[in-house]
Amino acid sequence: MVGMAKTGMPGLGILAVPMMVLTIGDARQASGWLLPILCFADLFAVYYWRKHAAAGRLFSLLPWVLAGIAVGAITLSLPERQLRPMVGGIILVMLCLYLWRRYRSEVIPAAHPMPYGIAAGFSTTVANAAGPVMSLYLLSMRLPKEDFVATGAWFFFFINLVKVPIYLYQGIITGPSLWFGLYVSPAVLAGAIVGRWLIHRIPGAVFEWSVIGLTAISTILLLR
Repeated sequence: MVGMAKTGMPGLGILAVPMMVLTIGDARQASGWLLPILCFADLFAVYYWRKHAAAGRLFSLLPWVLAGIAVGAITLSLPERQLRPMVGGIILVMLCLYLWRRYRSEVIPAAHPMPYGIAAGFSTTVANAAGPVMSLYLLSMRLPKEDFVATGAWFFFFINLVKVPIYLYQGIITGPSLWFGLYVSPAVLAGAIVGRWLIHRIPGAVFEWSVIGLTAISTILLLR
């Protein structure tokens, strides 16, 4: 799922979050186990999509993302049972906002970077769950699907590297989590290859609604 999300289907990545939580049994520790896998997958994504990224679209978002990361770093000290509903609630609000904007008019106006940036920074820090927030933000920009995936890939490549020292300080990246990331790396590579093949065979409308649908599913899983 992580590999496919990085090169073709961004909505799939968020489904790995609740799966990892169920596997590890702790939402806080699950973030540390998932981050090395994400960083490895980011390498494939930024290499493949190096010619499509609309990186300039992210500059206005960056200060708000860093603010969200700072808040998320503080929030990591809360009990894990409080973290999941926080992230799920943020994603649910963003999804409702996107759908409202989507059907309010024929042309979706660009989303303001402040709420999306703070939400993305916060949710990626506490649960590696910023995918739905960024998907909704990029969808509102009406980017072509290749530029959509490429821009998200470069965004998460940078943000995931920023999170590494925070997770090391919190003690949630450990030796076992790094070994686990190495163990599943062949599956990440396989997913990246499948995602690369899939992105060129999905119509634009199907792509948009698949992202929305996967966002809704992930929100339900996080709120359970």
